[in-house]
Amino acid sequence: MKKALSLMALFFLSSFAFSAETTHGAERLGEVLPLWSVLPFVGILLSIAIFPLAAPEFWHHHFGKVSAFWGLLFAIPFVIAFKHGAIHSLLDIYLLDYIPFILLLWALFTVAGGILLRGTLKGTPEVNVIFLLLGTFLSSWIGTTGSAMVLIRPFIRANMHRKHKQHMIVFFIFLVANIGGSLTPLGDPPLFLGFLHGVPFFWTFHLLPHMLVESLFLLGLFYLIDRHYYKKEEITVNEEEEKIPLRIVGAHNFLFLLGIVGGVLLSGYWKAGNFTFLGVKLTVQDQVRNLILIAMGILSLITTKKQIRQENEFTWFPIKEVAILFAGIFATMVPALAILRAGEHGALAGLIRSIKEPAHYFWATGSLSSFLDNAPTYLTFLNSALGKFFPGVAGHQAVHSLIATKKVYLEAISAGAVFMGANTYIGNAPNFMVKSIAEEYGIEMPSFFGYMLKYSIPILVTSFLGITLIFFL
Repeated sequence: MKKALSLMALFFLSSFAFSAETTHGAERLGEVLPLWSVLPFVGILLSIAIFPLAAPEFWHHHFGKVSAFWGLLFAIPFVIAFKHGAIHSLLDIYLLDYIPFILLLWALFTVAGGILLRGTLKGTPEVNVIFLLLGTFLSSWIGTTGSAMVLIRPFIRANMHRKHKQHMIVFFIFLVANIGGSLTPLGDPPLFLGFLHGVPFFWTFHLLPHMLVESLFLLGLFYLIDRHYYKKEEITVNEEEEKIPLRIVGAHNFLFLLGIVGGVLLSGYWKAGNFTFLGVKLTVQDQVRNLILIAMGILSLITTKKQIRQENEFTWFPIKEVAILFAGIFATMVPALAILRAGEHGALAGLIRSIKEPAHYFWATGSLSSFLDNAPTYLTFLNSALGKFFPGVAGHQAVHSLIATKKVYLEAISAGAVFMGANTYIGNAPNFMVKSIAEEYGIEMPSFFGYMLKYSIPILVTSFLGITLIFFL
């Protein structure tokens, strides 16, 4: 692997060096980087897709090395060729995006792991629909990650007696980990980013019709599929089985969950000033939020009995896997995001210029959000729309003008970023974690491409065509 890394890094270095020399020291990397600079990003995605199937034992023990390979393959020649600009870009994405991303996931994962639902609960099609409906509702208020982490374990345990469980987890990802986060800035990071840039907190309720259409379609389809498997499994109810009343143990962790939500909200409303660290501009309120997240996780660990986490079959592997893989993904994502931010001055200028109608914004934002971080993708296309319709107008004022005169464009960008995060395992933060937890319970999940070919393309993409016809044409 070291030899391969050296040879490939030499190729990237020579190519990057050529780009750097021929741009006469251009300051904006997004205008300089060629499209092939996203190859390491493609490589890590293909590794996630192929290795678990082709070499599962190797992947289980060495996925960290694979992530590091692709990350270093990009980062080393990138830094050598672009020096301070490259170092700043890497520090920027890790300090502003990756660390807050992992801290939020860790805090929610830790706190949710201390909440246990005890009692007799059998997963019938009706019970499962109620589970998904509850999770979809909660996601807009405690975030898709919070709702997914609270409900995924009791959802799985309720269905341990079932033979066919794969479809349940997939629809859980569709609804709870993605679609449900549509209604408030608390639901999903891109909406929170919109709130920080001037979108009113409750404006996102304009997405309620889109969310209802999509959710009702998915819930109805899930019920039909689950009912089919339930009848096929010929499950009989044992009337003599002791029924233990349902009760929540470790309920004090809901206070810590509210603390996490409060910390996120605080960072949006409170303006406490800026400071520079390693050349990156950080805000005081964001660091306070990060400290609150850490404190909530630690308090949960201290105050929750170990027995509760043991009954929850809680382990650190899912968050460890996500942290390691996304460390590589965030590094290799740098050129893709930079090129997007460069707009009509970057390698994707043709794509940016071709996006004109609401349907274009919905699909462009959504398609890229399926593979890239949906928060900066949302912001890229929001700025693109603002520049197209209100050039020269200040940020917040332009956003208010967009809402007043062309709100369908903001609806399209918002729905695309949130809805299409469900298209892949890496489209939204909780997707991969839900998959990892399900596999810990012995549920065989589809591969990266299997998830897309069997579920997201035939089901989600088809439904998104319907959303386009109803709302964006």
